[in-house]
Amino acid sequence: MPEYRPVKPRVIAKQLRLGEDETVELKRVIKRLVKAGQLAWGPKHLIEAVAPRGVVAEAGSAPAKADKLRKPAADRVSGVFRRALGGFGFVRPSSAPRGADRSFDIFIPGPSTRDAASGDTVLVRLRPDRRGRHDKLEGEIVEILERDTHQFVGTYFEQAGRGFVQVDGTVFQQPILVGDPGAKNARLDDKVVFEMVRFPSPRHDGEGVITEVLGPRGTPGVDTLSVIREFGLPEEFADDALAEARVQADRFDEALGDRVDLTGDTIITIDPLDARDFDDAISLVRLENGHWRLGVHIADVSHFVQPKTPLDREAHNRATSVYLPDRVIPMLPEIISNNLASLQPDRVRYTKSCFIEFTAEGITVAADPANTAIQSKRRFTYEEVDDYLSDRESWRAKVTPAVHQLLADMHELAMILRARRMKRGALELSMAEIKIDLDAEGRVRGAHRVLNTVSHQIIEEFMLAANDSIAEFLRAHDLHFLRRIHQAPDPRKMKILTEFVGELGISVERLEDRFELQQLLQQVAGQPQEYAVNYAVLRSLQRAIYGPADEGHYALASECYCHFTSPIRRYPDLTIHRLLDAILKHKKPVNDLGALQLLGEHCSEREQLAEAAERELVKVKLLHYLSSRIGEEWDAVVTGVEEFGLFVQGLEIPGEGLIHVSSLDNDHYRFDRRAHSLVGNLPGNAFRLGDRVRVSVYRVNVERRELDFRLVQRAGRTEKHIELRPANQRQKTEHKKTERKKSNPKGKSPSDRRKPRRN
Repeated sequence: MPEYRPVKPRVIAKQLRLGEDETVELKRVIKRLVKAGQLAWGPKHLIEAVAPRGVVAEAGSAPAKADKLRKPAADRVSGVFRRALGGFGFVRPSSAPRGADRSFDIFIPGPSTRDAASGDTVLVRLRPDRRGRHDKLEGEIVEILERDTHQFVGTYFEQAGRGFVQVDGTVFQQPILVGDPGAKNARLDDKVVFEMVRFPSPRHDGEGVITEVLGPRGTPGVDTLSVIREFGLPEEFADDALAEARVQADRFDEALGDRVDLTGDTIITIDPLDARDFDDAISLVRLENGHWRLGVHIADVSHFVQPKTPLDREAHNRATSVYLPDRVIPMLPEIISNNLASLQPDRVRYTKSCFIEFTAEGITVAADPANTAIQSKRRFTYEEVDDYLSDRESWRAKVTPAVHQLLADMHELAMILRARRMKRGALELSMAEIKIDLDAEGRVRGAHRVLNTVSHQIIEEFMLAANDSIAEFLRAHDLHFLRRIHQAPDPRKMKILTEFVGELGISVERLEDRFELQQLLQQVAGQPQEYAVNYAVLRSLQRAIYGPADEGHYALASECYCHFTSPIRRYPDLTIHRLLDAILKHKKPVNDLGALQLLGEHCSEREQLAEAAERELVKVKLLHYLSSRIGEEWDAVVTGVEEFGLFVQGLEIPGEGLIHVSSLDNDHYRFDRRAHSLVGNLPGNAFRLGDRVRVSVYRVNVERRELDFRLVQRAGRTEKHIELRPANQRQKTEHKKTERKKSNPKGKSPSDRRKPRRN
C-alpha cells in the first residue's frame, strides 16, 4: 500500500481496537510475517513493508544483494541472528528468499553483536564498503527487535560465594550470574531453568534468575526435561481441553449416523512394533473390470476436534506431536489420540476414507472421499507382514482367507504404484536411519538400523496415493488448502552438486534434470560413492514446508500434494479433513488464503522445532552413553567438511562429532569448498563428504553438547568411474504422452472430467 507509513505494533493494535490477548497474537503474526519476508523491522521497532521475495532472489553478487536488501532505510536490514563459537555471528535477512543459502548472510564481528542471542530478530546497519568472513556483507547490530526466548537451561555451580549457571550448548560462552539461588533450593550440579534478566554482551556479563530446579545432572529423566524446557515444548494440556475431550468420550456411542458403513469390510492396519498412534487402515478389492479399488481409511479426528474449541486451540498451538526417544508429547489428549481416534481392532471407529480406483497398470481413474465407519479386522506390525511375504503358506493358518488375500493384493498393487512413481522421476535417498535403544530408565543401551522393507513400502505407497488424490480433489474444487510443498533445488546448488560428483569420478550432464538426478542415485547404490552422493544430494535439496502455494512436491514428483493421513499428530492434516467434511456435507468451506499462509508458517516452524528437539535429546543421551567409552573405536562416515575439520557419524551408533583439523597432524590440509574436501599435500591425503573412516572417542562434553573424535585410520577408497547414460528427453516426452492417453482414454479435457485430475 503506497500510503502506508511505518508504525509500531502497538499503534496497529490501537487502530484495530484490539484487547490485550489479541495484541499478543498480533505481535506473533507480525513476527511470522517478518520471518516470511512479507514485513520487515525498521528503526525504532517500526513495521515496514518489503518488496516481493523474487527481487532479492535475483540478486547475484554480494554488492547487488546489498542494494536489494537496503529497504526501506538505505543501510539497515532486519533478520535472525546466529552466534558462532568465536563470539562473532551472522544475520539471515528477513527479505532473503525461502531456502536461501549462506551467501545471503551478513557477517557481524564480535564487538558489534551487542547482547544478541542466537534466534533473536535484530536490526543491522550494513557496512557496504566492507566484507567480513568469506567475502560476506558486514554489519553491526543496532537494535534487538525481538528476543527468541528469555528462558534457558543449564548446570548450577558456585564460585567465590556466588551462584552461576553454565548454559547448555554453545549459546553463551560465559556462565550467567543467577542472583539468589536459595529461593529455589538449587544445589551444585543441578540442572536448572532460569530467566535471563540481562543478556550478556561484549561489554557486560549476563544476569538471570532461577525459575525451576529440574534435578541433579545425569539423573535419568532430567536430560529429557532439560530439552523440553530448552525448546519450550508443551507438556500438560489445559484443563478446559481435557474437559472437552472427556465430554467427547461420553458422547461417543459408535452409532453410524449418515456415515458409509464399512464395518463388514476386510480392513487392516499395519504399523511399527513400537507405534504410538494408529490412525490409518487399508482395504483393497479387485473390481469386475479388472481395476483395483483401494480404500485408505484415516481416523476422523475432525469429528471430535471442532474449530474454535479448547481442543482445537491446543492442537493449533502445538501443531504437531513431538516424538522424543523416551516419550511422546502428543498434539491431542490421549483420550482422543489413543482411544476415540485410534483404529483399534474389532472396535467401530469413525474415519475419513479415500477410495481410489486404479487400472490394472496402476493408473488412477477415479478418487472419492467419504465419511465412513470401519471395524479393523487385524492389526499387523511391519515385521509380521515381512514374515508373511517371505512365507505366505505358513500364514494361512494364522489369518482368515480374506485377510490372507488382502495382504497378497496389497503387495501386488503397491509394487505397481512404486514402479510408476519411480518412472515419473521420484527421488529416493539411501540414508540408513539408526535409532537408539533405551533401557527402562531412559539410558542408551545400544542402537539399531531401521530398515525400509517391503512392508514399509506397501504402506508408504498407499499413503502417498491418498495424499495425492485428496490434494487433486481439493484443487478440482478450486479451494485454497495447506499443501505439503517441496520446491525444486536451487540451480546454483545443483551446479555445485554436479561439480562435486564429477570430483568423485562420476560423469553427469545436468543434475537440474530430475531423471538425471534419479539415475545418479540408482547407479551409485552399493558403490563406494554411495554415501558421498546421497549426503551431497540431501544437502542440495530444499526443506519441505506447509503453505497454500501451488508449487508441488519435487522429491515425490507430485504436482499437487498435501498431508491427509495423520490428523492425530499433524494439524495440517486436520485442516484438510475439515475442508473435506464441508464439501461432503455441502457446506461452504472457510477459505482464507492469508490465514492459510500464516498457518502454514506456524505449522512449519513447530515441525522444525519438534525435529530439532528430538535431535538434541538423542545427542544428549548419546553423549551420556559415550562419556564412559573414551577410547572406543567406531566405523564412521564423513557427514560434513569444514575448514576446521570433519564431522563424522558412527555407522552403528549414530553419534556425530568432530575430527578437528589440528589433530590431523601428518600433513597440512586445505579446505576445498567445491569438492566438500580437506586436501593434504601428500598424495592420497584427502577427506571428503561420504568417506568411510575409523575413529576413536576422544572427548565428550555433555553440557556443551560436544563430541570429539580422533582418526584411527581411513577406510580404503576404491575409485570406480561411473558413466551415466544421458537422459533420453524424447523417450520421457513420449512416456508422458502415453500416460495422458491412458488416463484420459476418451479424449476429454481435464475440465470435462468429474474426477480430480491426475498428477
